[in-house]
Amino acid sequence: MSTFALKLVAIITMLIDHVTAVLVPSDSEIYIVGRVIGRLAFPIFIFLLVEGFYNTRNVKKYLTRLGIFAFISELPFDLAFYNSFLDGVSIKADLSNMFKDANLFDVVIGRFMKHQNIFFTLFIGLLAIWIMSEVEKKYSKNMLYVNIINALITIGFSIIAALLRTDYGFTGVLLIVAFYLFRGSKPLLVIALLILSGNIVQAFSALSIIPIAFYNGKKGKSMKFFFYAFYPAHILLLFILLLII
Repeated sequence: MSTFALKLVAIITMLIDHVTAVLVPSDSEIYIVGRVIGRLAFPIFIFLLVEGFYNTRNVKKYLTRLGIFAFISELPFDLAFYNSFLDGVSIKADLSNMFKDANLFDVVIGRFMKHQNIFFTLFIGLLAIWIMSEVEKKYSKNMLYVNIINALITIGFSIIAALLRTDYGFTGVLLIVAFYLFRGSKPLLVIALLILSGNIVQAFSALSIIPIAFYNGKKGKSMKFFFYAFYPAHILLLFILLLII
């Protein structure tokens, strides 16, 4: 599988997950199936992030793209997911009252800072492994020193993700670090996915190692910005569907 093929698998499983999360009641059997399928997406995106880190010519530009799309995606993400069936109420029932009896601080923090989209998690994780790689280069002759500093970096950025309430939170950052440290060792990646799963449904994320195992190291078709834009675009479409249904 090329990078392009893996990205297709990731966005298709992500789309199934998000459609299920937003439009399907959480007490239905279809909901469980859709969320299980969706567990494959994030580890594949992490794998591609780490591979992208090793192959990119400019990490700063990579971070900039992630940061830009994090902010572009945030409003559609909040509108679609905050008022989905996950919260027990449809957006139709709540949209008209969204700004009633609330000052600006409550609106911004309470409504639109409740949960940050996955681009923020990927940005924080990429920044963490970049700094870790620089530490490894600078102190290559003292691995004890490297391990201590990188452990502190991992803890620090995990706390930042938790405080910002990014998607997957601190476990997302830990997984990105794990994919960076265990690159090339699929058994260790599976163990990391299982340890950090937290529940039975999330444990199915370990199945993502199957498509990852078929990765051939080739780039394939180049549609970089399509994959970036797909995230906010499909979430915005889900929000519109919520208004229609």
